Amino acid sequence: MRAAAPHPGPEGPVSVLTRRAEFLAAARAFRQGKPGFALQGRPRGPGEAPEGIRVGFTCSRKVGNAVARNRAKRRLRAVAREVLPGEGRAGWDYVLIGRPGETAARDFAALCADLRAALASVHAKAAAR
Repeated sequence: MRAAAPHPGPEGPVSVLTRRAEFLAAARAFRQGKPGFALQGRPRGPGEAPEGIRVGFTCSRKVGNAVARNRAKRRLRAVAREVLPGEGRAGWDYVLIGRPGETAARDFAALCADLRAALASVHAKAAAR
């Protein structure tokens, strides 16, 4: 399987989370639910690479069969490709989690707006801490 090439953006390249430990670390951090998906985000620690934005995608079996899960993940990847280079922060890890019946059916513009709002909320929670 070929590794995804980073997407350049104003905050640095966007790369993909692949290891389970990276997903678990994001799950312990800040969360924000939106109608189309849930977002988990965390700033990386001092021992980790500070440059670039990293993102992961997941859809459980509740989303549907393999075809439905893959479609939902494709849509989440497209939304992240559109929004994260401009709205994400370098040195952060994000995980987008698909929702049953919503991620694949929701309008693309609404998904993009959801991600922008979720990112703002997660960043505000981190700043308040």
